[in-house]
Amino acid sequence: MAFKNAIIAIDFDGTVVTHAYPHIGMDAGAVPVLKELLANDCRLILVTMRSGRLLEKALEWFKEHDIALYAVNENPEQKSWTSSPKVHADLYIDDSALGCPIRFVDGVARPVADWTRIRKLLVDEGYLD
Repeated sequence: MAFKNAIIAIDFDGTVVTHAYPHIGMDAGAVPVLKELLANDCRLILVTMRSGRLLEKALEWFKEHDIALYAVNENPEQKSWTSSPKVHADLYIDDSALGCPIRFVDGVARPVADWTRIRKLLVDEGYLD
């Protein structure tokens, strides 16, 4: 793998799960890909607008799916070289990002991240084998 120890920032609503805010949506197909990233020594940072109890529910979702997060809404490593609040990462995966593959799910008004296509991009770019 070309990107050992890559730091990957991931959004939650519409990316990891389908849009259902303030509730937790269904897995958008992210679970196996996120686990594969972890198995390839990538570190995942959850970058979300959720806060308080709504953030706690999202964190519970990750625990229930046995997906370890490196950090939440921050990169602890960057504090030594910048005071910027923007999370430093090697890659961002967010359904609202320009170019993020999306798909429509029956019964969900907004599109969600397409993890089949995202996985292919991760392989093509060297984040996954």
